Amino acid sequence: MTKTQLMPASVSITKNGSSLKMSKLAYSLGNISVDMVRNIGIIAHIDAGKTTVTENMLYFTGYKYKIGSVDDGTTVMDWMDLERERGITITAAATTCYWRGYQMNVIDTPGHVDFTAEVERSLRVLDGGIVIFDAVAGVQSQSEVVWRQADKYRIPRICFVNKMDRTGASLSRTVDMIEKKLHTKVMLIQLPWGDEERFRGVIDLIEERAWSFDDDVSALSCSEIPPEYLGLVEEHREILLERLAEADEGFMAAYLGGGNILPADIKRALRRVTIELRGVPVLCGSGLRNKGIQPLLDAVVDYLPSPIDIPPVTGMEFRGDKKITRITSDDESFAALAFKITVDPFMGRMVYLRVYSGKIKTGAQVFNSTRERKERLGRLLRMQANHCEEVEESRSGDIVVALGLKNTFSGDTLCDIKEPILLEAISFPPPVISVALEARTKVEQGKIVEALSKLSEEDPTFKCYYDRETGQTIISGIGQLHLDVITERLRRDFNLDVKVGRPQVAYKETISKSVRSEGRFIKQVGGHGQYGHVWLEIEPAERNSGIQFISRMRGGVIPEEYVPAVEAGVRDAAERGSMAGYPLVDIKVTLVDGSFHEVDSSEIAFRMAGSIALKEGVKKCSPVLLEPVMRFEVVTPKEFLGDVLGGLDARRAQIENLETQGELMIIHGSIPLAETFGYVTSLRSATQGRAVHSVEFSHYVELPLAMADQVISRVRIVSPFTGRGR
Repeated sequence: MTKTQLMPASVSITKNGSSLKMSKLAYSLGNISVDMVRNIGIIAHIDAGKTTVTENMLYFTGYKYKIGSVDDGTTVMDWMDLERERGITITAAATTCYWRGYQMNVIDTPGHVDFTAEVERSLRVLDGGIVIFDAVAGVQSQSEVVWRQADKYRIPRICFVNKMDRTGASLSRTVDMIEKKLHTKVMLIQLPWGDEERFRGVIDLIEERAWSFDDDVSALSCSEIPPEYLGLVEEHREILLERLAEADEGFMAAYLGGGNILPADIKRALRRVTIELRGVPVLCGSGLRNKGIQPLLDAVVDYLPSPIDIPPVTGMEFRGDKKITRITSDDESFAALAFKITVDPFMGRMVYLRVYSGKIKTGAQVFNSTRERKERLGRLLRMQANHCEEVEESRSGDIVVALGLKNTFSGDTLCDIKEPILLEAISFPPPVISVALEARTKVEQGKIVEALSKLSEEDPTFKCYYDRETGQTIISGIGQLHLDVITERLRRDFNLDVKVGRPQVAYKETISKSVRSEGRFIKQVGGHGQYGHVWLEIEPAERNSGIQFISRMRGGVIPEEYVPAVEAGVRDAAERGSMAGYPLVDIKVTLVDGSFHEVDSSEIAFRMAGSIALKEGVKKCSPVLLEPVMRFEVVTPKEFLGDVLGGLDARRAQIENLETQGELMIIHGSIPLAETFGYVTSLRSATQGRAVHSVEFSHYVELPLAMADQVISRVRIVSPFTGRGR
């Protein structure tokens, strides 16, 4: 592995009035063992300050000599032009930095719900997380979403309450919201020194000392606890010790023993509690004012796990149903998960890998067990946002980028061909909104297809297809912002001048009763003919169950080799329903009978028969339309509550909960996706621009019959571009 020297700027530390000049050491990649690695993600609601905190971390670890600004568009992690212009994170960016001799592989994730796939695949491969909260807003809707995602992958976390210098900031209120909304046990290890505009630093409850941060970002001072805080510190330290004793048996013995408890004992217990998900350390600070970042870095090292502290990764036996465990060790067989694909105009196709076991060198041959194909690694890179450095070897616990992998996609497993393993893939939410694209010239139509193919490789939640009936290219995504970014990238990255149609809701179709349906495909045109004949039982299934196919063929009524063809025909027909051409979902199809011909039967014939049987049967099953429903949160000043509720009611929203937070009201509920178009504008108009809202996909529900008729009539009218009906 090549050695990269990272030499940070010197840091001035003042302790008890005496000034010490200290310089952090430079570290080389080759000298760091796996227990000194921290793979962490920065996750939060949009505008909580993730990227700003990350910029500070990079500065204080010596990666940067100057702190970038989101407002000025000078941050390292928001490197795309679109991110810098909009002031939001769109794609997860990875970088590596060093603190106290430890290597930190950091991934800064987006906070907007439209880019939740970036959070999902990042958390799938990370060992720990820093969750950022806005000290004024507290726990927001997307905070809950990313917390649930972290729970899903059992990610140990530490919390950082940011923006403590803002008017209305409250650590106690935020901590209370974390406990109540996120259902976790908080281990508060810091108190703020000063509040709002008087916020000057933090008081460490473990070390019992105060840290102040001056305007000079490279300087921090350590001092005794101010007298006015002594009582508060004693109270909260006792609460911390009690909570640790409740969560950790080893610490309970020391606590009940009544002896002197050292800070090192507290830190060891807190590390165990954090890694085992029995509690969450909470710190505070201000990313914008560069306050509290160094203690946060210390907390990452002290409390978050290394790759060997988490349970070994488990997968399935290749072509088997036996579970396999791979320990995080260079001596184990190689196993890695591809979790992100990007296409760079100069570097080509870049595959992000999390190496769980073993080690691999540049040029080695690996086996893609997901697609059953051999691949050869080109160069191996360590990413620094949109920059990279080449490495010769990747070891267990690493997060690296590989070049040269042509047939590897997000969620694929790469492993040693002699000892293959199949790791659990990454699940992504389905697209819920679509728009039509059309090239302005025929020459550009082919280029659009190629560009969309590259974008769909990068983003698993982005789908596209060509509608032959309307002559349109349809793209689908998670939300309006998601599709806006996709179309803007087509214009900027691929120089394509595309026209965009109206947003379309991704409706689905299902059935409401059972039926028995026959499918018969018989064709004779000289020589051998085609013969396929099936009987299907079609019935409704549970929501979100998709298409279930079951065969009850016995006694050779239909040869076993034709059954997969029948299933393929059923799934072909399910792509377009009978009502409005939307995909069929949540149906159970059972092959119960049929017949075949010794000479004329073929897979094609039975595929056609299965397709015919489903199409004809669905028409008799009282089909219904399903519409996507979004979960929403609206935060508005109390004076506008009536107008906001009235606007939501007019959009068929269901109000589930109302919360009071100071002078603000928080409205929770659900709303059909079709009713969210244009809501931002009307909400701003009704509240003088003072209300904010966020939405995320929740579930599909049956559309009322009258509204279903309207949707069907709209679909059958005309295309916004071609003038042809669907």
